[in-house]
Amino acid sequence: MITPNSPTGNHPLEPCCDESSELRSAIWLEHPLGPHTLGRQLVIRVLAIISLLAVAVGGLTIWGTHQILTDDLDEQVTAAFERQAKHPFGLIGPRANDVIGIQAGTVLVIKTGEACFQSTITEGAVITKNCSTEAHILLDVRCDQRPHNFDVDGGGQYRAMASTSHNVTHVVALPRTRLIHAIERLLILEATITALALVVSFFATRAVVTKSLRPLNRLASTATIVSQMDLGSGEVDLPIRVDPPLADPRSEVGQVGHALNHMLNNVEDALTSRQESEVKIRRFMADASHELRNPLASIRGYAELTRRRRDEMSPEGQFAIDRIEAEATRMSALVEDMLLLTRLGNNQKLELTPVDLVEIVLNAVSDSRAAGMDHTWTLDLPNEEITVLADPDRLMQVVVNVLSNARKHTPAGVTVHTTVSTQKGQAIVVVADNGPGIPESVRPVIFERFSRADTARTSSKEGSTGLGMSIVAAVMAAHHGTARVDSSMAGTTVTLTLPLAR
Repeated sequence: MITPNSPTGNHPLEPCCDESSELRSAIWLEHPLGPHTLGRQLVIRVLAIISLLAVAVGGLTIWGTHQILTDDLDEQVTAAFERQAKHPFGLIGPRANDVIGIQAGTVLVIKTGEACFQSTITEGAVITKNCSTEAHILLDVRCDQRPHNFDVDGGGQYRAMASTSHNVTHVVALPRTRLIHAIERLLILEATITALALVVSFFATRAVVTKSLRPLNRLASTATIVSQMDLGSGEVDLPIRVDPPLADPRSEVGQVGHALNHMLNNVEDALTSRQESEVKIRRFMADASHELRNPLASIRGYAELTRRRRDEMSPEGQFAIDRIEAEATRMSALVEDMLLLTRLGNNQKLELTPVDLVEIVLNAVSDSRAAGMDHTWTLDLPNEEITVLADPDRLMQVVVNVLSNARKHTPAGVTVHTTVSTQKGQAIVVVADNGPGIPESVRPVIFERFSRADTARTSSKEGSTGLGMSIVAAVMAAHHGTARVDSSMAGTTVTLTLPLAR
């Protein structure tokens, strides 16, 4: 079904993938005729074709049988008509040999002037009497010496032949009862056979279609498993391939399987190249950040040393030293942030210990209140501790970044409200401000590195590295938590979720 192969390399198939493959295939094969499936469409179309053919064949059979029986009845009508013509008065006599071969129920009618007589053939005898109402109706048959179907109201259906000569009208009518009954029985038989054929065809077609589509369903299950794999980041291995029998390009399904394997090989090569590039970039960022720490520390040290003798410097020199120290400090913070993101990107584990989340949030808000006196800071904290497993320094950094983001990117007078609560085994920190909100163009990339809000939102003179929210998302993921941002013209809400310590 699914094999751990690849023409470009050998990859062992993990048990979880194999179990998922078997489960997916079982799901596909459990409902081969589900709604909107190709199997159902094929079965319906095949049954429709069979139904049309069965109806056509049955109709032709009934029509042919009707014609044969009608021709046979016409021969009997013609024979009876010829026998009637042999008698002087056009009536068959009472002798038994005169009615041999004539079907019982045959009606013979003769009209001469105002006189009208009818004879009815019974088993070996002839009953002659004056014309009844039925006989008078039979006289309306077309007089062309050809058999015609004629219905007598309340008297049955006949095949009749009539002729007129010397003011004498002869009519011979044979009942069509046996013919009609034979056609009705044949129609019932045809309907029964057609119904049985459709039932048998349904089960046979379903079995054939299900078996024929099983390889295609297996291909679909393979593609489904691959589509459920996390290929977004990190080292990705694709151990799943289509079985060689299902990748034989000599068949239509094999062509699809072969193309799918080729596509998986290309995807795996692309993921490998991407992984190598990411590793190189991370290594470069880690090395560069690490190497920049010492020069920046030296710059800050020399700037601080020079500031001790600033009284001997000109105003321009003092300003330059202040700017050098400020920019060195900002660059040092940027380098530390980049180094942290690189380490977290390399799956470096944090030291998680039980931490009181309420205390961390309280301290972070107090620091933000001191740094942003022009904002209104409110708190809603529970009376008891909320303990989570976290790295206290990194968790503090997350809360500080969120509060700092609210402070830097909102105008003075904005209220920033922070709430800490628990729900369903999760600790939740909500930081909401009533500022102008994040621009729509920035919202989708708010957690990406070096993404910055529009200058219209930024009222503070403090610079932004664009890494604050990236650090929030990375640190929360390292703590098995989540970070979510909801923003509108009425304000912005950042929700941090962490699992409670057990």
